[in-house]
Amino acid sequence: MIKFLDLKKQYLSIKDEIDLAIQNVINDTAFVGGKYVKEFENSFANYNNSKYSVGVGNGTDALEIALQSLDLPKDSEVIVSANSFIASAEAVSRVGLKVRFCDNNEYYNIDIEDLKKQINPNTSAIMAVHLYGQACQIDEILKIGKENNLKVIEDAAQAHGAEFNSKKVGNFGDIACFSFYPGKNLGAYGDAGAIMTNNSELAEKCRLIANHGSKEKYHHQIEGRNSRLDGINAAVLNVKLKKLDEWNKIRREIAQYYVENLKNIDEIILPKEIENVYSVYHLFVIRYKYRNKLIEHLKNDGVETGIHYPISLPKLEAYKYIKQECSYMRATNWDKELISLPMGEHLTIKECEYIVNSIKNYFKIK
Repeated sequence: MIKFLDLKKQYLSIKDEIDLAIQNVINDTAFVGGKYVKEFENSFANYNNSKYSVGVGNGTDALEIALQSLDLPKDSEVIVSANSFIASAEAVSRVGLKVRFCDNNEYYNIDIEDLKKQINPNTSAIMAVHLYGQACQIDEILKIGKENNLKVIEDAAQAHGAEFNSKKVGNFGDIACFSFYPGKNLGAYGDAGAIMTNNSELAEKCRLIANHGSKEKYHHQIEGRNSRLDGINAAVLNVKLKKLDEWNKIRREIAQYYVENLKNIDEIILPKEIENVYSVYHLFVIRYKYRNKLIEHLKNDGVETGIHYPISLPKLEAYKYIKQECSYMRATNWDKELISLPMGEHLTIKECEYIVNSIKNYFKIK
């Protein structure tokens, strides 16, 4: 079986470093806060060439806290990609704001033309999702945001190390959010996340919100919440961060292999990479009209696949209360065709060859 993701294999490749890092946290009893969290926050900010990084409990919390820190007008609208994980939209509703869906372009990120159409007097912000590891057209989004006096939040949960014009994502908008869910390019051993910004006031406010509204224990300046990155996950992330560029490079090589060897199959729509973007391929997503048949064929050949995402956000039962016409959107039609092929540094060239040959056999191509 060729696994879609193999975290056990990844762990074994760095076992000694991981085990030592975890043991150090236990020896120092630095379970909540402490030097390992500070070390990771500083390292992650430096890696991204950003000024501030705030570790939090998970990526969804990061989005909610970031939105809360911006003090957006209650019940105002935040524009969110129609094709994304629910957290991108869920966070908006959870902090008392309204979701406005926007279609996706051929790169699976926010469609600029539809974005312009969705902006209205009640719009307060844009959630710019760097989906599947590819940076969205953030320069255009920032321009539109500036013209309309809108805040821009970067949802970089799938884009650790991705770049736009040779600049790491997370440095463009007012604030950015990352998830370190185990399956991410940079994954913890449990839930974890981070907020990144170059604005000292926003960083301080996020840190305050995440720690019960307190800078000093029992001295609560505001009502906050409990969303803190723990010491063990911070230590794990410190080890993995040193491997991130190497792992992302392997992902890009695998993506290039897929594209080169599947490009002549007309029935498949392969992912496209924008010229000025460095994609880190958190996922390698193709489209095929008869998706389920191909998935079953690959399964029978011992190849695991995924679907990201099988139901576009506007079509979810959770959002049936939103009375917005979305049937014209690519995202609400493409969700029936999306297939995610195995992707990650766990794959060997031989395994990639096997996957490609299995797909070619399905289409009866030699």
